[in-house]
Amino acid sequence: MNINDFRFDGNKKFKISDFDTKQDGKFKDRSEAEELRDDHIMELQGLQERLYAEGKEGVLIIFQAMDAAGKDGAVKYVMSGVNPAGISVHNFKVPSSEELAHDYLWRAMKAAPQRGMITIFNRSYYEDVLVVKVHDLHKKGSLPERVLTKDIFEDRYDQIKNYEKHLHQNGFRVIKIFLNISKGEQKKQFLQRIDDPSKNWKFSDGDVVERGYWDKYMEAYEEAINNTSTPDCPWYVVPSDKKWFARAVIAEIVVSTLESINPKYPEVSEKRKQKLAEFRELLMNEE
Repeated sequence: MNINDFRFDGNKKFKISDFDTKQDGKFKDRSEAEELRDDHIMELQGLQERLYAEGKEGVLIIFQAMDAAGKDGAVKYVMSGVNPAGISVHNFKVPSSEELAHDYLWRAMKAAPQRGMITIFNRSYYEDVLVVKVHDLHKKGSLPERVLTKDIFEDRYDQIKNYEKHLHQNGFRVIKIFLNISKGEQKKQFLQRIDDPSKNWKFSDGDVVERGYWDKYMEAYEEAINNTSTPDCPWYVVPSDKKWFARAVIAEIVVSTLESINPKYPEVSEKRKQKLAEFRELLMNEE
């Protein structure tokens, strides 16, 4: 599996109609993909521990997707491989009145990762160039007239790129993952939520309403990805009709990013080593 096949960094255009959401790589079967995924989980444990101990770089992982594409499962999967002390998860839902009183990046900036930490955004500030664009929500808020131009979303793409560039230049890696599910697979997932009593709680009336805007959402995702993909902060479009394959791809993406950081345990000075030797001797001589 070559994750560069799913990477968009501005050097090639993402065309959603040409993307195969059902692909499953060159694995012999599902178990082979899950074995690779589990190997990466073990690698992730060590890498995250060193990242936390070194405390120099931080990592922001953004998951965006249509409903039922597997965002929650992907978040749960990534968390399974790390120490909870070194990770935080933020779910971005409908903005509160306080959040609406600020600029759209404000709530994300408050939740940005600390050095040594991995922060996961389940949805993100990209909602303001996705759902806001699809439903023209910017026209229903309290923005001044001078902002409500035909270029508002082009301006927001630039604002987002500048924010992510700022993060990268200050020691934070940004991993952006679009879990790309087909309309047919979403229908299958919705029916499972309706037919299985244990999954009824997952189904929202709004899920079907939003499904009616599918084509507009696909257009919005394509434009957002093409306008905010950069070499330092690329997008990864992950085929998500087969969740076992999607999670194998996600594992590869996260591990490869942490490997590029190459975090190391802090080295202590000779003076400190001497002090530790003294403490060791004290402990060994205890009665």
